[in-house]
Amino acid sequence: MNKQNHLYGHLAAGFSIFVWGTTFISTKVLLEAFTPLEILFFRFFIGYAALWLACPRLLRTKSKKQEALFAAAGICGVTLYFLMENFALTITLAANVSVIIAVAPFFTALFDWLFLKGEKPGPRFLAGFLTAIIGISLISFQRSAGMRINPKGDLLALAAAVTWAAYSVITKKIGEYGHGTVETTRRIFFYGLLFMVPALAILPFRLGFYRLADTKNLLNILFLGLGASALCFATWNFAVKELGSVKTSVYIYAVPVITVISSMLLLNERISFQSACGIALTLSGLMISESKARLKGSRLRQKKQGSVQD
Repeated sequence: MNKQNHLYGHLAAGFSIFVWGTTFISTKVLLEAFTPLEILFFRFFIGYAALWLACPRLLRTKSKKQEALFAAAGICGVTLYFLMENFALTITLAANVSVIIAVAPFFTALFDWLFLKGEKPGPRFLAGFLTAIIGISLISFQRSAGMRINPKGDLLALAAAVTWAAYSVITKKIGEYGHGTVETTRRIFFYGLLFMVPALAILPFRLGFYRLADTKNLLNILFLGLGASALCFATWNFAVKELGSVKTSVYIYAVPVITVISSMLLLNERISFQSACGIALTLSGLMISESKARLKGSRLRQKKQGSVQD
């Protein structure tokens, strides 16, 4: 693997997570005038249009199997993930959702091992996963008495984590076809919007463009559409292509950390001692999980050097 591209992959994953960790502020503002489904549709429609402007070149797939993978990525990473997460937030605690969604890296590692013949999750990965989950729990439950089980909402959040894991593994496979990152992301958005149409027909939805006359609404929807959707999905897909689905997915642990820090900076909220401990544990879990791949990579390089000397 090219070391420079490897570094760019980590930077791309970190950038994506940083932006996604701040989107709750924009979403919170927009929920005053828009429904969750309206926000979802508008942000990805804007993202899709922006990606066409950025790269108007048509993507041509070579087989029905490739097209089917794009469709699967669209329904998993766009339609199902965001619909299930949004509905979960309406019927269970946000703290529950944030912790449950954070198990996505575990499912990603499991799917990668089962379906792509990747490495079996080992003790170091599991130790990092458990450390991060404890840290995220400290962050998420600081203002509540604890996790209150709501079967429907919690199962929806778990299903969302599974679909994101599936999306990560599917995009890893798509990355092997050599298509451009922008064209790949745009095709995924197309299918995400296409599979969103049935929900638009069933659930409350209106265009109501007059709401965008409010500068606050316009800027926030543009941030979600251009930044959190078009740009960040492209950088995330690039990271998956360069690092693999498992190494990229562990960055998800950092989302609650970014959310807490951004709320402190933008909403003047204070970080409690419990949150600070949670942040430290979460970042430690991320580093523990990542260190496995680094150790393995160094051993492989040592073996190659030894074989050359022999």
